[in-house]
Amino acid sequence: MPGAVTWLAVLGLAALSTALAYIVFFQVLRRSGATNVMLVTLLDPGHRASCSASSVLGEQISSREIAGALVIGSALLLIDGRVLKFLER
Repeated sequence: MPGAVTWLAVLGLAALSTALAYIVFFQVLRRSGATNVMLVTLLDPGHRASCSASSVLGEQISSREIAGALVIGSALLLIDGRVLKFLER
C-alpha cells in the first residue's frame, strides 16, 4: 500500500493539474470566446492521451486513431464556421 508521501504527491499533482486546466480554460474563454474554448475542450483530451501514450508508454499510434482524430478535427472546423466562410470567398 502506498505511503502518506505518495498519496500527498498524487493529490498535489491532481490539484495542480486541475487548477492549471481551469486557468487555461478561462483564459482561452476570456481571450478567444466560447467557440474556441469548445474546440480546445473537445480536441485536446484525445490529442494529449494519444501523444502521452506514444511518448511515455511507447505505444504505436494506428491509422484508426489518426483517422478518428481527423474526423473529430474536421467536424470541429465545420462547427466553427471558419472553413465555410473561407470556401465562400
